[in-house]
Amino acid sequence: MGKQVRQVTQARPVPVEKQGRLTRAGHAVVAGLRGLGGRTIAMIAMALAVVLAVIVTGIVLSRHDSRPPIPATRARHYTDTDACLLTDHQGINGSVAAKVWRGMQDASLRTHTRVSYSSVTGEQSTANARPFLNAMLQSSCEVVLAVGGVEVKAAQETTARYAKVGFVLVGAGTSSGSGSGSKDKTPTNVSWVPTGDGLREGVAAAVERVVEARNQGRP
Repeated sequence: MGKQVRQVTQARPVPVEKQGRLTRAGHAVVAGLRGLGGRTIAMIAMALAVVLAVIVTGIVLSRHDSRPPIPATRARHYTDTDACLLTDHQGINGSVAAKVWRGMQDASLRTHTRVSYSSVTGEQSTANARPFLNAMLQSSCEVVLAVGGVEVKAAQETTARYAKVGFVLVGAGTSSGSGSGSKDKTPTNVSWVPTGDGLREGVAAAVERVVEARNQGRP
């Protein structure tokens, strides 16, 4: 029976010069890491981990998400008409003012009119309401609404001087004339909306009429 001889391949020794270069490189790396300090090494490791996570996430999304991008929601387009509401110190929290404000928002949805409101702070008097009203009239408010006793009174006294502004006053419509027995009619740029049932709908309809008239070039 013959002898089986196992052939063993001997590993080739690494040249001494190459061993020296590897040893020097290893020592240099170790020395560099020691010089950086533990905190710096931790920060570098964390930065590398973040970069790796971003790369992996990008690869996964590019492979599995083949859906088209969702288009950005279009911003609502408004016209150049502004409707502004003047209220008492409660703002739109009062029951009547809240209905008026909702009616303005309804009109805004249909006409793309910008709507805003301002509250009369401080003394609740016609004299104190005038500066708030004047601020509206001197800005870009083409439609002015007023709710509340002193606010409506201040607006009513101003309608004749601002014929190009459309006024929507909440309450019982009365003559704008002054003096006993005056027969003057309500100016054409003034619309009255009574309180009570249908206030919200009435305000929306009044604002829409004023905006439509402005768009057609009528005062």
